[in-house]
Amino acid sequence: MAKRVFLIVLDSVGAGEAPDAAAFGDQGCDTLGTCMRSGRLNVPVMESLGLRHLQGTSFQHPEGKPIGCYGKMQEKSAGKDTTVGHWEIAGLISERPLPTYPEGFPEEIIREFEKRTGRGVLCNRPYSGTEVIRDYGREQVSTGKLIVYTSADSVFQIAAHEDVVPVEELYRCCRIARELLTGEHGVGRVIARPFAGEYPEYTRTVRRHDFSLEPPGETLLDALKAAGKEVIGVGKISDIFAGRGLTDSYPNEGNRKNMERTLDLAEKHFEGLCFVNLVDFDMLYGHRNDVDGYVEALNDVDGQIAELMGKLGPEDLLIITADHGCDPGFPGTDHTREYVPCLCYGKQLKEGVDLGIRHSFSDVAATIAEDFAIDFRGDGKSFWLEMIENVDD
Repeated sequence: MAKRVFLIVLDSVGAGEAPDAAAFGDQGCDTLGTCMRSGRLNVPVMESLGLRHLQGTSFQHPEGKPIGCYGKMQEKSAGKDTTVGHWEIAGLISERPLPTYPEGFPEEIIREFEKRTGRGVLCNRPYSGTEVIRDYGREQVSTGKLIVYTSADSVFQIAAHEDVVPVEELYRCCRIARELLTGEHGVGRVIARPFAGEYPEYTRTVRRHDFSLEPPGETLLDALKAAGKEVIGVGKISDIFAGRGLTDSYPNEGNRKNMERTLDLAEKHFEGLCFVNLVDFDMLYGHRNDVDGYVEALNDVDGQIAELMGKLGPEDLLIITADHGCDPGFPGTDHTREYVPCLCYGKQLKEGVDLGIRHSFSDVAATIAEDFAIDFRGDGKSFWLEMIENVDD
């Protein structure tokens, strides 16, 4: 069987506050700790890989020897969002934060957007995605104007009712926004947020689409593709990397279906990377402070990880990590600045290796690159040699 790496990002599953959490207003955040303290978390597979062995966590309770290699990683990029988190996992540290707009977008941006799209704008300020369609949905339906809003993240979000602004028209407007938002206003993502239904029961539909800023430098995906490897994105990966560096892509369909897709891919012969994003933790539960939903989603994915491990060949590698936190029990609804777990499994790996506290997510990219024997290391330091069986302790 060809050598394959399955890299799974549990979107927002943080492992406790980072040393600089206070600078982000996140002192005390602890996504996995919140889930553990609920008393309902049941993730025996991730625990068998070393989850409860992570140093300095509120949930550290080591029992027995893990079958995996384990550690936690600190984000080095100047941000705590999906875009810079994934870019760093792929080897690219963002030294400058992407722009955010706590007071809404500048008037000149909004006026030019209206001119180019031919549609007016409603709202233009930070807002919850569910609340914004509740508060502005009727006016959007009656006027055809676009609801533009943002959050604590670097995002320009556009909401419209599918019966009033067809989805392809909404996507066209997003592409216009993406063209406008460059340079100093180069937000990480422009996001189409279609909704449907009747007031006051409007609901967001599954046809969300992200129009991302291209990574400003080479990533692991680019290097693997250039080396002739397959690079398969599952979930939001294509959106996050603006389609760059991929040889195949399967769009987001939610955690369960994304994992089912990954299980199908594990049945196939390929040489390269299968990069998976599981966004439900963040999108459906973290931002909505839904601890019970978050815990249930983790329990569900843990069982599917067990299935995936059973399909791995002798040279395959599984890495499970996250891109930031979004503690569902923490005040507010924004992402949280946290360490993330790094759990590794493969038949060629030593068991029970403590990878310690890594100083950048980009160590993952360096490790995968070394596994594939390509020159790319990005901004990271590989831990591959710490894990493989044929290296002396």
